[in-house]
Amino acid sequence: AKKFEAMFVQMMMKSMRDAVPSSGLLRRHEVVRYGLTIPEGWTFDQMRDALDGAEKLEHDTRELSDAEIMAQLGREGEHPEGRFFPDTYRYRKGVSDLEILRQALERMDERLAAAWSERAEDLPLETPYEALILASLVERETGAPEERGRIAGVFVRRLERGMRLQTDPTVIYGMGENYDGNITRADLREATPYNTYVIEGLPPTPIALPGRASLEAAVQPAEGEALYFVSRGDGTHHFSRTLREHNNAVNRYIRNR
Repeated sequence: AKKFEAMFVQMMMKSMRDAVPSSGLLRRHEVVRYGLTIPEGWTFDQMRDALDGAEKLEHDTRELSDAEIMAQLGREGEHPEGRFFPDTYRYRKGVSDLEILRQALERMDERLAAAWSERAEDLPLETPYEALILASLVERETGAPEERGRIAGVFVRRLERGMRLQTDPTVIYGMGENYDGNITRADLREATPYNTYVIEGLPPTPIALPGRASLEAAVQPAEGEALYFVSRGDGTHHFSRTLREHNNAVNRYIRNR
């Protein structure tokens, strides 16, 4: 009797599994997806490091130079900095890191085109690429969302007046691996293609991966009269209209600190 009862239970369990196979099949055949987040303000080098360390990706770009990656993506001769949209990308096991880069490239193309189509009149910017460069400066200058338009406004007014942009993130980017966390007076005077204390106008390429808010700020800058700003040390900035006011702010927030 006990043997018959055990056989009966086994038959019932099999019958139940056969009757509702969907849940088991879903568990067995479910596609596991992974996520890779690229933060706003990262450089392309940082993005490459993240791709190299991402689990379950096929790392087809590890041995490629930046130029070779751009050629693989159909953008031969283009500088990669700023070309990829910072976002979270979902993928399945075995997907190539080139596919993630292709998605990020296309997404930036779309976001940049959308921003450029809504640009303000009479901007001192000739091309969407110049807007991308400016957006990267805005992205690196502030992490305070409410300041992006004001920062962009300062840059735009300085460009209109032929003033140098004099923004520290361009100095840091131009220093490359020589940057140790500090900027000296000598660094500000060092001539690099990116040092906006030395060069006129925008740097030759973006210096980071800008997000949507910075793209929009670059083409729709806030109105105002400020031509200067200095960090308060808390993530926000003090904006000044005159050099005298700016120097007083520098004394207050930088030299005294």
